[in-house]
Amino acid sequence: MLDEAQKNSVVTLCQDMIRQASVSGEEAGVAGVLKSFMESNGFDEVVMDRYGSVLGCVKGNKPGPKILFDGHIDTVPVDASRWTKEPFGAEIEDGRMYGRGTSDMKGAVAAMAVAAAHMALPENRDFAGVIYVAGVVHEECFEGVAGREISARVQPDVVVIGEASQLNLKIAQRGRAEIVLETIGKPAHSASPAEGINAVHKMMELVRRVEAIEPPKQDVLGLGTNVLTDIKSAPYPGASVVPSGCRVTYDRRLLVGETKESILAPIQKVIDELSAEDSEFSAKVSLAVDSAPCHTGETISAERFFPAWRYDESEDFIQKTLAGLHEIGLAPKIDHYAFCTNGSHYAGEAGIKTFGFGPSLETLAHTDDEYIELDQLYKAVAGYTAISTSLLK
Repeated sequence: MLDEAQKNSVVTLCQDMIRQASVSGEEAGVAGVLKSFMESNGFDEVVMDRYGSVLGCVKGNKPGPKILFDGHIDTVPVDASRWTKEPFGAEIEDGRMYGRGTSDMKGAVAAMAVAAAHMALPENRDFAGVIYVAGVVHEECFEGVAGREISARVQPDVVVIGEASQLNLKIAQRGRAEIVLETIGKPAHSASPAEGINAVHKMMELVRRVEAIEPPKQDVLGLGTNVLTDIKSAPYPGASVVPSGCRVTYDRRLLVGETKESILAPIQKVIDELSAEDSEFSAKVSLAVDSAPCHTGETISAERFFPAWRYDESEDFIQKTLAGLHEIGLAPKIDHYAFCTNGSHYAGEAGIKTFGFGPSLETLAHTDDEYIELDQLYKAVAGYTAISTSLLK
């Protein structure tokens, strides 16, 4: 499927990227590796944006649509004591490369870049359009937020998300929101609790009613789950004091069409009901807002609401992609991502035609001894090349 030069190229690039630790906000090393590869392999333009994402393009000899291959270059942290392999060693053993980010998702980014480099060869430039490859920062914390900068610059016609799919086509994903509940009480000495209003007790009742709200459900994407992920009282620690505040965070998995207003409204209704029943009850609900430093010195910030999206299998761009992958001997299944991706911006916010196709298993993301099979890596290069060819005829 690939010649030895391409195989060596994708393995070397992937290893070089894995050897650069790159938790969110600290992607400078891996961004430099990717940028250098693009500059040395025929890309027509290579830039780093204000957040530190790397974007390279390869132009065909004819005008046509723009395809953006999107892959994030940040990773979750590593507890090396739990690994039996060196997390940043990129060791190869029994056909597998081990290391943080191999499956999530430096392997896919390496495959995208090598596929685009193949299309950049003079003899392969007879295609109609432009191929973009983006190594995106801060996806682990802010799915799609750094992608806003990229899509504004590129204005792509089709986006390919490289998150692990075991080389299947993902045409949908659930979104994600972080919902914050806060109850407001009244402080008092714990020796005289009747003088205060215990915010934790008020939160207990609020949580009980919130968890009784029936979650929405859709075909394909399933339930719009709502999971309590943390709870904290104030002051904390609370020595000899009735807590005057309590804060709970819910991880809400979103379905297509759900909005900020639609997910907060049922909770606000519960708050209103409790306020009418209990004169001492005071609470509010909101979406979490967060910010973080980028390796460029810029700050990235966003409200934590990342929409769901879905396309139909019959869409022309999906059918063309399937045909191109079948031509090279791949037989992808049609499926959807269970987790959130940068597609939340491209498809969910911007309405850009989007699908996922990436090497390796979804379940290997964030795991100890994370790895990618070399065979999956090679097939991903061939797959991205076939996608480019089929969509840019």
